[in-house]
Amino acid sequence: MNSLPPLRQPCPPGTCTCRRDELLEEPGADLRILRLTRHEEQRLLERLENIRSLADLERLQQRMYEQLGIRLSISPSHNEVRSMRGIAIDFVEQQPGLCRKTRQAIPAAIRRGLERQPEIAYRLLDAHDLLRDA
Repeated sequence: MNSLPPLRQPCPPGTCTCRRDELLEEPGADLRILRLTRHEEQRLLERLENIRSLADLERLQQRMYEQLGIRLSISPSHNEVRSMRGIAIDFVEQQPGLCRKTRQAIPAAIRRGLERQPEIAYRLLDAHDLLRDA
């Protein structure tokens, strides 16, 4: 017997811009994002807050894309980087089905992880040639 994975419950009407219903109605749509239930979201946020290295963060980014279709861009901001807020964490595309609160919670969790392990932020800056000798 094949059972479908649980799908995320819809947000209350008028509170979110996730366009979940559009996604469900679209034939052949990528529904992976709807597998991110609230419980799974909490697990993901916890993992993002507890990253241990830049490689760990990159692996999580890859897994988020493979399992949920979420693409993130994490790079130094165009302005001066003085704190973790200077690290730009953006969703590559406006993905239908991704809750507004989740869209805010994922970057916040990554920033908390970077604050706990600042050497990851330094590796990220170094990977973008910001700390190399001129």
